[in-house]
Amino acid sequence: MGTSRRRDARQNPRVPIIRLTDLDDERLADYTRLTDVALRRRLEPERGLYMAESTKVILRALEAGHRPRSFLMTERWLPELADLLADVEARFGDVPVYVGPAEIVETLTGFHLHRGALAAMQRPELPAVADLLSAARGGAGARRVAVLEGIVDHTNVGTGFGFAAPPRRIAIFEDVVDHSNLGAGFRSAAALGVDAVLVTPRCADPLYRRSIRVSMGTVFQVPWTRIDPWPDGLEELRLHGFTVAALALSDSAVPLDDFSAALPDRLALVLGTEGDGLSRHAIDAADVVVRIPMAASVDSLNVAAAAAVAFWETRPK
Repeated sequence: MGTSRRRDARQNPRVPIIRLTDLDDERLADYTRLTDVALRRRLEPERGLYMAESTKVILRALEAGHRPRSFLMTERWLPELADLLADVEARFGDVPVYVGPAEIVETLTGFHLHRGALAAMQRPELPAVADLLSAARGGAGARRVAVLEGIVDHTNVGTGFGFAAPPRRIAIFEDVVDHSNLGAGFRSAAALGVDAVLVTPRCADPLYRRSIRVSMGTVFQVPWTRIDPWPDGLEELRLHGFTVAALALSDSAVPLDDFSAALPDRLALVLGTEGDGLSRHAIDAADVVVRIPMAASVDSLNVAAAAAVAFWETRPK
């Protein structure tokens, strides 16, 4: 089989350690070809899993209540992660821990693992948009929603569902395909008080490894789900009392600072993809179009930067 299994009493007598000697083990299938972006985009949702990379990200995923399928690491990280693995065993029972030489792990995954461990995590079931909105903070419903349309860079977005109180603001990312932009968007949402995120059907996967990494694990802190159909699904927001504001360049656009001077009680901010911005359909479906005033003949910002500016300016006062 290419592995030997024993319980390592030096680290934790309860945790099942599986020593890797080669790659001939079907149980390692979750970890193969992690650098093949096209393959992993299809494979991970089909298998109902996602990859958490680094100790910090794994901890945040576990704190969000996500269930690990297995762990993969080199020998040097085993002592450092002993307490984490013991906690996993106490909460979830036996979860396989694959440990091997750096060269075997790198051959398996396609990259050098230098941030601790990898964990194959069970992908949580996403809530319906109506359920997410109805869970609004304090039972009063979400008050701020940010909608980001057309963003396909995973580093501009993050993920997770399980807030203790209903959301007050929501960000919607449409068709964002760049992993880095998506993760950065989620990080800004978490830092600047956005309570939930919606992503459109063609948006990148917030649980893709690079998105999670760039978000610093905040994808597990900010509740999110997919909004479908798009943009017709915006009607669900209006039923919950939201005003939909599209961030776009338009002759009729209201400057953001003017708009923020009299914010609606519940606000949905819609931001578009890196290159083309918001689609015409999304702009037409909005209640108001808003622009960020800029100098030096610059007409636009990166979507992650624009999201951060908009989230800050429209934060609950």
